[in-house]
Amino acid sequence: MDYVDYLKNEHAAHMAMFNALEPLFPMISAVGIKMQECIKNGGKILIMGNGGSAADSQHIAAEIVGRFKKERKGMPAIALTTDTSIITSVGNDYGYDYIFARQIEALCRPEDLVIGITTSGNSANVVSAMQAAREIGATTIGLTGGSGGKLNGICDFNLVMPSSVTARIQEAHIFVGHSLCEILES
Repeated sequence: MDYVDYLKNEHAAHMAMFNALEPLFPMISAVGIKMQECIKNGGKILIMGNGGSAADSQHIAAEIVGRFKKERKGMPAIALTTDTSIITSVGNDYGYDYIFARQIEALCRPEDLVIGITTSGNSANVVSAMQAAREIGATTIGLTGGSGGKLNGICDFNLVMPSSVTARIQEAHIFVGHSLCEILES
């Protein structure tokens, strides 16, 4: 079986979505500057998501704490997706919708920046955490797709990828995450 035509179609869809990202560049730049200000002012970056977005959260946090392209001191970032003891205890005691909100309540301060990654913008646990971060006074950033979902009315900035296809949205999220890391390091 030959998958060349399939790959050509997927590549074309990928490139079309990436070409449609340009209108987001000013907002991506503004978010990168907010991240710089957060770190400069003694804040930290808290990141969350489910499934592939959880992996993206960990990936972005690792680039911030470690390094992206240049040698520098580590910067404070935490993926709220990594501590299974916290996730399972909060999920068991309060419900899965609060696994991130409870961590925001415990860890987030007004000088912090919180990134919620959800392809739909409607993941209940991300939405509740972003509401909690907003109540604390932290800067809130959504990385979403489709229509932007419920995060449209909650986030200071909602970076809505111009696609409704989960794979395309996730590919764009990695591009945006890397772009934000590069701006942060500049």
